[in-house]
Amino acid sequence: MAVTRTFSIIKPDATRRNLTGAVTAKLEEAGLRVVASKRIHMTREQAEGFYAVHKDRPFFGELCDFMMSEPVVVQVLEGEDAVARNREVMGATNPADAAEGTIRKTFALSIGENTVHGSDSEENAAIEIAFFFKPEEIVG
Repeated sequence: MAVTRTFSIIKPDATRRNLTGAVTAKLEEAGLRVVASKRIHMTREQAEGFYAVHKDRPFFGELCDFMMSEPVVVQVLEGEDAVARNREVMGATNPADAAEGTIRKTFALSIGENTVHGSDSEENAAIEIAFFFKPEEIVG
């Protein structure tokens, strides 16, 4: 397996409950290394731009409002097969379906307040990383 990068967001439900360190620890314990990280308060423009793929879905407005409701932590993660590894440690979107020990099983409040976002492919990871980070902000 090759060392690759993926993108992660620690969502408002987690930052509100002061879980940034606990979530990051689970990512690191899974073999992922944080090579860029920043805490931001997402603007409407950022939320709508980032989630533009969902703009025609009924939950789009609610999703954007949620992502702007509290600070988030955007991160670039690096590791062997980073996208798959991150998705495995995150767990299923619905925390009720997530495996024991995963981030969502441990910390998520609901399907909507599910603690983390992670890229679903290397192609999307590159797009999502570039949305929030300049190349010089990523230090490995």
